[in-house]
Amino acid sequence: MMFLLFILLVGIEQCLSISSPVHPFATYKHSVELQVNVADLWWTVNDAETEVVLELHINTTGWIALGISPAGGMTGADIAVGWVDQTGNVYMQDRHALTTAKPILDNTTTDWFVLNGREQDGWTAIQFKRLLDTCDPMDVRIKSGTNNLIFAYGLTDPDLDQPNGDISYHENRRGSRILPLRSYANPPVEAKFAELEYFDFRMNNYLVPSNDTTYYCKMFKAPTNYAVKRHVIAHKILIEPSNRDLVHHLLLHECSPMAKFDDKNLPDGLCNDLAEMLAMCMIVEFPEVAGYPVGAESNIKYYVIQMHYDNPHRIANRRDSTSLRFYLGKELRQYDIGYFTFGLVADPTGIAIPPRVNEFVIDSYCPAIATKNFPESGITVISAFPHTHLQGKFNLHVQK
Repeated sequence: MMFLLFILLVGIEQCLSISSPVHPFATYKHSVELQVNVADLWWTVNDAETEVVLELHINTTGWIALGISPAGGMTGADIAVGWVDQTGNVYMQDRHALTTAKPILDNTTTDWFVLNGREQDGWTAIQFKRLLDTCDPMDVRIKSGTNNLIFAYGLTDPDLDQPNGDISYHENRRGSRILPLRSYANPPVEAKFAELEYFDFRMNNYLVPSNDTTYYCKMFKAPTNYAVKRHVIAHKILIEPSNRDLVHHLLLHECSPMAKFDDKNLPDGLCNDLAEMLAMCMIVEFPEVAGYPVGAESNIKYYVIQMHYDNPHRIANRRDSTSLRFYLGKELRQYDIGYFTFGLVADPTGIAIPPRVNEFVIDSYCPAIATKNFPESGITVISAFPHTHLQGKFNLHVQK
């Protein structure tokens, strides 16, 4: 028997549409809406994987900026700042952020190169390029895997008569995204799944608190209307267009077969308040190479969705009905999906960050009892997701 091992955090990919009314300068392999009605990004990595061409559109006639960040914030970021003046001239500056203060001009080498730019319908569109690895100590390498992107904009152009071409403060006109620039996979066309059956797990018009961060958990009962085993082969995250800036990410948890709840009063609320009640639920997701089993033969009866809402402006009275849609294949696939979760709990007995240290190492060991049911032939790992947020680095060592 073959076991498939799968660990995944479900990230919200918000590239459901493009806001900009400005037509791009070129055809690109990838595009994403960074913030609804505010910012869009297009990009293509060349075939030799040495250079990336990007095009940034932002809803302003002032300066616009895109940065590659080492950890998701301004500190240490390599930032391209561009603008189009009133006569149509296009400018770009290569800047580096030492802290969260105004980024300085890169005094080593210039590595962001402007290609085209224009203003139209109140938007600024600039096409530019950069090497993936510039070998500049003031730059950040665009690596394989995920990259931390930051963006911001001002309402006026920089004043070139001021020292360093002074740029105005962006205030709250900023954002960030995590994107795999070099390995981004465009989603399949929806027509492929149009005739498939599906079921949804949906938030029910949840009133999101006016806090900057909220973790909300809601339990769902597994579907019971399938008399035989079925395979889920794909999923789609449905976010209301007005809430794309609010939904940061979500996790899908599978509950232990031993878990018992009142089907007429399934728990929901702030995740910390439900932690003890939901202790028997763990992360699960599914890849396309196999199917996740649901239906009469499945012993999983409950699931929990953990929503992370990001509301930095603390806006009140916003409601959300985000849902996960699961598409069922017409035929069973060869393998069921299995999963294996290990690591340390994020509390003082597991992960505790010591004070006044630049870095530290946490060792996590998987005991033999956790793998005693593995077949002698071993297991095949089809995907893995190390979850350490922005600051962590992950190494996995396997000992036979």
